[in-house]
Amino acid sequence: MKTIYFLVVLLALASSVASAYDPSPLQDFCVAINDTKIGVFVNGKFCKDPKLAKPEDFFFYGLKEGNTNNPLGSKVTAVNVDNLPGLNTLGISLARVDFAPKGLNPPHTHPRGTEILVVIEGTLFVGFVTSNPENRLFTKVLNKGDVFVFPIGLIHFQLNVGYSNAVAIAGLSSQNPGVITIANAVFGSNPPISIDVLTKAFQVDKDVIEYLQKQFWYDNN
Repeated sequence: MKTIYFLVVLLALASSVASAYDPSPLQDFCVAINDTKIGVFVNGKFCKDPKLAKPEDFFFYGLKEGNTNNPLGSKVTAVNVDNLPGLNTLGISLARVDFAPKGLNPPHTHPRGTEILVVIEGTLFVGFVTSNPENRLFTKVLNKGDVFVFPIGLIHFQLNVGYSNAVAIAGLSSQNPGVITIANAVFGSNPPISIDVLTKAFQVDKDVIEYLQKQFWYDNN
């Protein structure tokens, strides 16, 4: 009886872990397609008939330098299932992040993926914050060739602390990890979050919240 109970618990745990991330593919590939007439729906994307797949479905041309001439001084160029259809069901994507001197990739989260970052050029100050109640901050200064990982769903950031441009490549454990930029979501939501909610949550005067809500919250993605 104990053996059966153990197996049931083990299967339940395995099922919960499997459902927490992108589903494992049951075939070689499932190229994403928007045409619902000739596609089969699979967890957010339709699949092209494998016989119609071509090399271009698995190819992204030129992961080029992003324009950092913006208020944040950074630009994220994502390569995910939306612009590389062959990633569909493979559970992986990546992004190039360009930084001007002192440029910031602001505090954000990826609700569906862990991120691993490698610095290609420059020096970055990076960090993430654990969940409640500890809210523990982990930070590190990274130089060329250094690698850092940001656990799934946790708030994290990257700041160029050097005097020249910086470049990093991020790998993510989802074909479409998503991104929630904290300031944009809280103060730039559409429609705006109630002033009563935000004044109580941040314990500041109403004028401060109104000021923040009137700002233009730039999206570097």
